Amino acid sequence: MAKLNVSIDDRLRDELFKLVPPRRRSQVVNEALENELRRRKRKHATETVHHLRKRSATLSEKEIVEAVRRDRTRVER
Repeated sequence: MAKLNVSIDDRLRDELFKLVPPRRRSQVVNEALENELRRRKRKHATETVHHLRKRSATLSEKEIVEAVRRDRTRVER
């Protein structure tokens, strides 16, 4: 495990020290950071998908069915 020096708001520090026992503070900060990083990764992935959808062609149901049938025919040969 690595040590990291960061600055936090006084209010957050006070709440952390008030609500979390001394030997559990690193774990609480670690879990909070994991949750925030996971949230940011999801947001980035969602933005990427939305961007790709804007650039992609929209197909009708008929076009999709025809493409699937063509692919099935190719595989069966």
